[in-house]
Amino acid sequence: MMIKQLPENDKPKEKLIAKGAAHLADSELLAILINTGRKGHSSIEVAQDLIKMARSLKELKLLSLNDIMKVKGIGLNKAIILKAAFELGERMYIPDLDAKVKITSPQDAADYFLSRMMHLTHEQFEVLFLNSKNVVIRHEVIFVGTLNSSIVHPREVFKAAIKWSSNAIIVVHNHPSGDVTPSKEDILTTKRLQECGRVLGIELLDHIIIGDAKYLSMVEGGYFDD
Repeated sequence: MMIKQLPENDKPKEKLIAKGAAHLADSELLAILINTGRKGHSSIEVAQDLIKMARSLKELKLLSLNDIMKVKGIGLNKAIILKAAFELGERMYIPDLDAKVKITSPQDAADYFLSRMMHLTHEQFEVLFLNSKNVVIRHEVIFVGTLNSSIVHPREVFKAAIKWSSNAIIVVHNHPSGDVTPSKEDILTTKRLQECGRVLGIELLDHIIIGDAKYLSMVEGGYFDD
């Protein structure tokens, strides 16, 4: 069933035109992407089935193509459109390096990563490379997996820092559990990176832990050596 065939009060496209996207429910926005329903069911009903299966928009974004296609009325093409839309929405909040982002506080560093990393279901360790004015030169994913001081070797971190002529770095990793309390490995890794940074003249400014819509600065938390 095409959206244009729906009753007047069940047309999300027309509602968006008349009132703006902010006035649409989650199911109505998804219905626009899905575009057509299945036999006997509108696109909004298909969207509602999708939301019910995922339980939340956060979980919906994490679904694989195969998971999305388990909802009747959603084939491969519709699943691809949905995944592409979710990814575009995510990328809108990733800072543009051309904008010369300057880090002036732990909040700035957290904002750089929060919207993307708080949804990850695995641990990821990343580094912000900064120039002498604390402007971001580049950021890189150093490793993916459970944080372990034997895996997160200072050599890999500072090899990249030297490559990008960094004056300072900020390291960031996430806790999929949502709890931002530093583990023993977090603290040990931080101390090792801080020590190596002093030797190389590339200062470790902070270690940010990303949780569920929150963060912890290990500098603010008192975990850094003076």
